[in-house]
Amino acid sequence: MPYILQTDHLTKVIDGKELVKDVNIHVKKGEIYGFLGPNGAGKTTVMKMITNLWKPTEGTIELFGKKLTPVSYEFLRRTGSIIEFPVFYEHLSGKENLRLHRDYMGYYHPGSVENVLAMLELSEAADQPVKKYSLGMKQRLGIARAILCRPELLVLDEPTNGLDPAGMKKLRDLFRMLCTEYGITIILSSHILSEVESIADTIGIIDHGSMKKEISMQEIAEMNTAYIEVATPDTKKAAYVLADKLALDNFKILDEHNIRIYDSRITTEDIARALTLHEVEISAIGKKAESLEDYFLKLTEEGSRSC
Repeated sequence: MPYILQTDHLTKVIDGKELVKDVNIHVKKGEIYGFLGPNGAGKTTVMKMITNLWKPTEGTIELFGKKLTPVSYEFLRRTGSIIEFPVFYEHLSGKENLRLHRDYMGYYHPGSVENVLAMLELSEAADQPVKKYSLGMKQRLGIARAILCRPELLVLDEPTNGLDPAGMKKLRDLFRMLCTEYGITIILSSHILSEVESIADTIGIIDHGSMKKEISMQEIAEMNTAYIEVATPDTKKAAYVLADKLALDNFKILDEHNIRIYDSRITTEDIARALTLHEVEISAIGKKAESLEDYFLKLTEEGSRSC
């Protein structure tokens, strides 16, 4: 099948409010798909429909080559998920919670519970009641439960919530390992661009309930625009020198202290020389390239202006 998950004009309306509209997602088998958007953009709403917790108002979802219906339950054996915050039996231990899930799913592989506890560095806390777990530990236990039965598809809503930077790094490494070594397809949502940029193969950007773009990270890398950025306390005078003395027109004043020049024919040395010659103070100058953050902000800012 070309896609393990795809949606067609997915729309959800609650109490007359349109939460998401015409969302089309295409997730290839064996990839990590980063679902990006600001808080409140509609990511969780889409994921609740993908996991059949909510039913679409309009549109369709196809999982594993079959259309998802209100009574589609067989796909649950092939999917692991965390939507919003994971919930457990607080008086039971982490290990007992995982054993319950294993029994419910009918997944009787020796050592499976112990293996995922070790993967998520929860072995020492395995016998403690979950009510004693920190927020980060509960989040890791939720991921342990989601991957316990070796799903074909992982749907993770903000999986790094409650984790420190070191914990986030370990999760990124784990997700990449699950994808490359176990062939698990992962769709994860986040509003943290750096988290997605470092592991995703494809990204989908949603804002105000609408999909803005679906694009591979390779495409973003290939189209990244190199530019020279100048920091100066006098952008007005600097802009005059760029336009009048260097005959440049492909530049942008970002704010009162920064200018970005997109003309590939000019060098940082040429710009620095011209500005210095005309007594324009330079705080910093350097060549850079657009990041995923630049691309994301450009799309979401355009969406905000059109609303």
